[in-house]
Amino acid sequence: MTQSTLNIRRATAKDTLTLAHFNIAMARETEDHALDPETVRAGVARLFDQPEQGFYLVVESEGSIVGSLMITQEWSDWRDGLWWWIQSVYVSPTFRRKGVFSALYREVNTLARQEKQVCGLRLYVEKDNTAAQQVYEQMGMTQTPYRVYEQLF
Repeated sequence: MTQSTLNIRRATAKDTLTLAHFNIAMARETEDHALDPETVRAGVARLFDQPEQGFYLVVESEGSIVGSLMITQEWSDWRDGLWWWIQSVYVSPTFRRKGVFSALYREVNTLARQEKQVCGLRLYVEKDNTAAQQVYEQMGMTQTPYRVYEQLF
């Protein structure tokens, strides 16, 4: 696959069902976790209703969406700027290892550098997902010393 066959664009509300499907597939593949389809669909749709929370990028090949990711923002008082968090990364299985994520990452990197307040890119990855970790390192990202903790409600 050549770079010219990939088209990257901001997702729109018309992409909601595809993005929800990708998120469900990603959770199943990486964490063996079954997500509630209606909750995921509503969560994807809400981002289009509240664009200040973030945005999705999609990659198309021959008119079909073959990959996506979501960007959310986190304020850093240490840097007086915004971290862009890369989340919900998914590439259709038949398009993996063909430059889809690399193209998305380069686009995110370009967009982030055009925004004066963005101080960097971050993402989190499931600890056993070594394939994804290798890809992120190949893109120039480095593992941080931080661990993520959560409390679900």
